[in-house]
Amino acid sequence: MHCPEASSGNMLYLKLTNIESMKYLVNIFLLLLCFSTSSSAQTTSKAGSVAALSFIEGHWKANTADGQSIEAVWLAPENGNMLGFMRFMKDNKASLYEMLAYEQQEKGFVSLVKHFQPGLIGAEEKDKQDRYVFVESSKDRAVFHKEGEDLRILYEKRSANQFVIARGNLQEGKWVFQDLFVFNRAK
Repeated sequence: MHCPEASSGNMLYLKLTNIESMKYLVNIFLLLLCFSTSSSAQTTSKAGSVAALSFIEGHWKANTADGQSIEAVWLAPENGNMLGFMRFMKDNKASLYEMLAYEQQEKGFVSLVKHFQPGLIGAEEKDKQDRYVFVESSKDRAVFHKEGEDLRILYEKRSANQFVIARGNLQEGKWVFQDLFVFNRAK
């Protein structure tokens, strides 16, 4: 289209002289608006934040199938991070400690996990930790993916006084979750 009114060869210029041109521009505008809205919504849901885990704040207890009892505490979210710790007991003795940090980093929201044997002997190397990248969340539910493995961890609120941490594995192209720890609010 040649438009003598255009002042620059790099600029697209449409002269609105009839109804069809107006309809065309309105349709383009609506189409662009739809794309920008859906892509920003996807970015927001994939970005994640500590708010997705706020339901785990507090003092919790669980028991495992192999006879371990777990006591866990998660501090309130503050300034984009949240901290938790777990104590695993077997036969009335500590068998494992786990420290969990949820924080916003350059690449997005992550869960960082360190394990310690009694005596605070680190299970991972000094500068290493298990790293889980945020995948998605919905009301009272958040999913993380372990870097370098086909493993996902689900945090899901089951009631006001119960939530579960479940382990997810890829089976026939779908993520299947199995309860790992069922926590009840400590009294």
